[in-house]
Amino acid sequence: MSAPTRLGAGRYVAVDERPTATVTSVHELTTADGATVRGVLATVPGARTVVCLMHPRQDVTHHALVPHLLAAGAAVWTQHTRSVNNDLTLVHEQALLDVAAGMVFLREQGFESIVPLGHSGGGTLFAFYLEQSGLAPGERITTTPGGRPTKLADAAMPMTDGVVFLAPHPGQGRLLLGCIDPSVADETDPLAAVPELDAFDPRNGFAEPPTSSSYSEDFLTSYRAAQRARVARLDARAREHLARTTEARAAHKRTGAAADRRRALAPEIMTVFRTDADPRTVDLALDPSDRPYGSLFGARPDLINYGQVGFCRLTTPEAWLSTWSGLSSNADFVRCAPGVAVPTLFVELTGDQAAFPSDSRRMVDALGSSDLTHVDVRGTHFGGAIAKGEPTGNELAAERIAAWLAERHELAPPTS
Repeated sequence: MSAPTRLGAGRYVAVDERPTATVTSVHELTTADGATVRGVLATVPGARTVVCLMHPRQDVTHHALVPHLLAAGAAVWTQHTRSVNNDLTLVHEQALLDVAAGMVFLREQGFESIVPLGHSGGGTLFAFYLEQSGLAPGERITTTPGGRPTKLADAAMPMTDGVVFLAPHPGQGRLLLGCIDPSVADETDPLAAVPELDAFDPRNGFAEPPTSSSYSEDFLTSYRAAQRARVARLDARAREHLARTTEARAAHKRTGAAADRRRALAPEIMTVFRTDADPRTVDLALDPSDRPYGSLFGARPDLINYGQVGFCRLTTPEAWLSTWSGLSSNADFVRCAPGVAVPTLFVELTGDQAAFPSDSRRMVDALGSSDLTHVDVRGTHFGGAIAKGEPTGNELAAERIAAWLAERHELAPPTS
């Protein structure tokens, strides 16, 4: 019997030291709708190009590529959104206002070139930003999928001078649409399952890890349809709650009654059970690539799927519709990609466990840039090495990114 596998093993990658000449400063920004966000500017002598890293949910201050970009002669801006490390209320249309505040700040610093670098969910965040910033203010999205005014028309949204997408996945909602467990029989019971839709039932093709499973086409067709049906049911639940909230607000305006105000304020927190069940993570013959067995969260999706870790475990109805619904969210890479017109580098990691080869093809094919470079390097989603002794995916990606930047933008002399 093999030793037990730590569920999160391989998710975190060591970060190299920054050049000794690096100067770092912390900045607090106010967005167009009055929120406060923070960013860290790291620069080296002579840097005229700044690379901007953001993620809608995660702190990227210590992203593994930061030292490599500084050593290549670029400044690096790493910024939080208002939902960093707590995505319970993450609304992507609000996150665009956070991005915009950072872009305004960087223009004010006098950098000649601003190049966002979107890794993972940061890729769709920047694709969404570039799509909206390329529109006239009056043409931008006016309301969130939940009906909240976006205020995008009132925001300064500077265009960038290029963009790098590193292992972008198709968007939080599209990602979840692929890995949500459709066998959940009761949204209040984490164990209730419909047997014929259970990807981790040997009768449906599942094999004991780490042996690759093998699913039939009929099972996969039913499975994918049932995933969409579950997301549609969750959409309906979210919209029903928002409709009740809207009615309560209207009633309070009429009556002024505290009871109506309470109804308007009372939140619903949606618990979404079992969100680590993409068949591709355990059947390596599906959408084949260099990826190892397992999901982003570890080598045992059949166990992780039932635990606390996973995408969208807790969310509000508005955040569900804006961010996590693959049927309702505007933050869909393929939807946004035709509006990405700036010079673009798309770096695909061949062992990615979040963006599979077919996903990457769709994303690349949808991009609107006439200056588009698509490269692939060996590595896993978070930039780890595929095999022991190989260079990491981050190292290989950094080489390609630095070369691409040097061809198009002024970089400071390399530092160590």
